Amino acid sequence: MGILRQWLAGLPAYLWGGWGAIASLLLLLAGWEFASQWLDPLALPDPRTVLATLHGLLTDGNAWSELGITGRRALTGFALSLGIGSALGMLAGLSMTASMMARPWVTVLVGTPPIGWLVLAMLWFGASDGTPVFTVFVACFPPIFIGAMQGVRTLDGQLREMAQAFALPPLQRLFDLYLPHVLSYLFPAWITALGVSWKVVVMAELLATADGVGAALAVTRSQLDTAGTLAWIVAVVGALLAVEYLLLEPVKREVERWRTLA
Repeated sequence: MGILRQWLAGLPAYLWGGWGAIASLLLLLAGWEFASQWLDPLALPDPRTVLATLHGLLTDGNAWSELGITGRRALTGFALSLGIGSALGMLAGLSMTASMMARPWVTVLVGTPPIGWLVLAMLWFGASDGTPVFTVFVACFPPIFIGAMQGVRTLDGQLREMAQAFALPPLQRLFDLYLPHVLSYLFPAWITALGVSWKVVVMAELLATADGVGAALAVTRSQLDTAGTLAWIVAVVGALLAVEYLLLEPVKREVERWRTLA
């Protein structure tokens, strides 16, 4: 009951943040409608046409299966990078030597374009799920690793000394002192990586698989179906926003509740 009361207490602020996001999306929609009045429909169809196309895809059931495939691949690669990148980043942050040794590797991963990793993945995994999943993992790993490493490296030494002076139990140090600080660095990195995962997985599917949203975009491109292309893009962005605001954002608000109590 206590957790439910806490969630209900924070619900107004969460809804207000959601309305702000909706307002920004409505402004984008208005700009899209305005631009479509001046451009050829083949270049930029109006939002109503695109939404009608998307409604047709959802009604026919085609969109759900393709979105499910894309979401499974994106979230699998994202989850792997989240787990491995967070753990390795925190371990590297414990040592200055490890942090310095990790910097060239992170630079290589950041500097190598995702299309390069995709070509390698196609050679290694072929047209299987391994290709998009591996590409997503490599693309999402650097921001998560850096966020975890910086979170550990920036821990206040005076807080550590205070915890030692008051002989705080190890679990209390972990959950009340270390994790809140590290998570304040990790959550922005996770949200950034989540957006990267959806962009990269669609690109990988476009070039390497016969199913998923990327493959559907390849079909609409070959048919010069701009409305269909935008409908798939809207579907992907909508799924991404749902994962971020319905999954990550509530968890973030609960974990960082201590900021409002400070």
